[in-house]
Amino acid sequence: MTVATRVRRSLVVAATLLLPATAHAHLVNTGLGPFYDGVSHFALTPEDFLPALALAFLAGQRGSQPGRALLFALPGAWLAGGVAGLLFPAISSAIALTTVSFILLGVLVAAEARLGTGVVLSLAVVIGGFHGYLNGAAMSEAKLGALGLTGIVTTLFVLVSLAAAMVVAIRVPWGRIAVRVAGSWIAAIGLLLLGWSLRPG
Repeated sequence: MTVATRVRRSLVVAATLLLPATAHAHLVNTGLGPFYDGVSHFALTPEDFLPALALAFLAGQRGSQPGRALLFALPGAWLAGGVAGLLFPAISSAIALTTVSFILLGVLVAAEARLGTGVVLSLAVVIGGFHGYLNGAAMSEAKLGALGLTGIVTTLFVLVSLAAAMVVAIRVPWGRIAVRVAGSWIAAIGLLLLGWSLRPG
């Protein structure tokens, strides 16, 4: 047996061993049940996690009242959209549109835009409903149902409460600047993901 033949056989064996037993295109299967699959889906999906984080930063920049209002408006809209997605799952992914949402939010955070509470809540309802619908449709497709959606909304509630409260509590100027820098990074990540989603082929 020649060296070239041995190398080819070794590559075939290595490739076979590296093949996954199952493939999950959009959702992570934790093996802990639908609720935790929903938690991991939200935490590991940047097109869901980053807009929620940016909205929490934006509300926190505006003060405690918008932060408290967002705490219920965003998860509520996400849940309503998710239920619609579970019942009428037409599409389960729209990465180009979802990345546009967090480019916009990242820019608003970076600019520390002086938006009223009503505008922040309107953004939360529109973005939460849209992302929630996509999550609900994905949960329906993956047969995770309402428990998966509950895991997503619970994680979202925790994220918003912690992130908004952290920003509200910042008193030093450099802390406010750090939040604005985080917003610029969110926008930059959105641009990269948008370019990747629109690439040919």
